[in-house]
Amino acid sequence: MNKHLIGALAALFVNAAAWGQGAMPLLELSAGFHRIEAEVAATDRDRQVGLMNRREMPPQRGMLFDFDHENTHCMWMRNTLLPLSVAFVDAKGVIINIADMKPQTEDNHCAKVPARYALEMNVGWFAQRGIKPGMKLGGIDKAPRPH
Repeated sequence: MNKHLIGALAALFVNAAAWGQGAMPLLELSAGFHRIEAEVAATDRDRQVGLMNRREMPPQRGMLFDFDHENTHCMWMRNTLLPLSVAFVDAKGVIINIADMKPQTEDNHCAKVPARYALEMNVGWFAQRGIKPGMKLGGIDKAPRPH
């Protein structure tokens, strides 16, 4: 087997492993005129793993953490290689607050008031599009229920 084929297979394996961690369902959300393809982390395992160990994420892709109850949930970045922004969202889809998070840190980033969801996107995604607290995400009502 030549080294180019081995390299291509290795890259394919790494990408498949990263994007196939548990084969989370995809949910289409909107923030203003912007479309989001959100992987939904609705199980304890998926919420614990989140976006850990991934090296890249397409600009329109993110992860929606669907918790089983409203609370002042907190997020951290242990084993997460990508810089991310997180929006904490209430049960109606209204953004409560947004925080930027540095890779591979254990700093807590928490909802300012009880939130039902957290949406992680590439760092700066919300700011670059003028998405701010008080704005509503479309499609959140179609999120699979946590289990």
